Amino acid sequence: MREAAGTLDLTPGSALVIDSAEWTVERLEPQCGRVLLVNRGGGNRMWVNVRFLVNHPACRQSSRSMALPTASRGRQPKCDADLPPHQRGLMHLRLAHLLEVETGFRSGDPQWPLPGEPKAEYDPATTTVTQRRHAKVAELRALDRDQTRLLSLEHVSYRTLVRWEGQRRHFGAIGCTDDRWLRASGGHPSISEEVREAIYAVRAETLHRSRVSMRTRERMIHQYVRESHGAEAVAHIPSYWTLRAAWTEWFGASGARQRCARSADVPASGHHVVVQRPGQVVALDTTILPVRSARRCSASRCRCT
Repeated sequence: MREAAGTLDLTPGSALVIDSAEWTVERLEPQCGRVLLVNRGGGNRMWVNVRFLVNHPACRQSSRSMALPTASRGRQPKCDADLPPHQRGLMHLRLAHLLEVETGFRSGDPQWPLPGEPKAEYDPATTTVTQRRHAKVAELRALDRDQTRLLSLEHVSYRTLVRWEGQRRHFGAIGCTDDRWLRASGGHPSISEEVREAIYAVRAETLHRSRVSMRTRERMIHQYVRESHGAEAVAHIPSYWTLRAAWTEWFGASGARQRCARSADVPASGHHVVVQRPGQVVALDTTILPVRSARRCSASRCRCT
């Protein structure tokens, strides 16, 4: 059975992969349960049943499809197993709040009500979905601030509930989670050692000239790789957007003045640093010190303060 996280999007324009071949949904007839697919390579058209796509073991959403969230494009779709137990519990808590808004019951099933359900503000017989969403926002804002922070519910708004519900309908319960809960990205595997060397060389050169755009830096990287490693190595340079993301991650945003960027380029630890402007270098002492209470201990022999 297909997991909820792998729910297919069959809206016209979405892309599917069937037996390693990529198809685009051109037309959907839900009243007949039929989908017209167009092959991206040859342009062949094929009518298939929705049941066939749902139960096909080698059918999945293509990474080119805009239906996938940004964190899932080009990688394995996220699922419950990707979350640690604590965050899995937070996901089920968010799901319970969404189900209460949609159905009036935390379980989502009127046959399994909790004591006091449905509440008056969540009763679907007397309230609308919009009213129930506003009631849920008011309920969460009335909770203790520390409690909502621990439950990751401190920034929930009306639009947040709408977004969670849309993602839940597409991807199941995992759609209620935050992409930052998943494991960190694998970095930039497309950046080879030659490209990394070129990036740092361009960084060192552009520090001592007028500020240039990222497009100019990209051309300089191509030029450095071509001159240092030959024309064949240029084919292995990643796209502009990958270079831009790596540059921002390694060196930060390039909005500062060049003289400030040069003075902020502090050498590694153990070198002599000359401070030229206020705020250039910040020294942080991370020594762990025990802090005693300011109240005097009630014990007669204790002198701590």
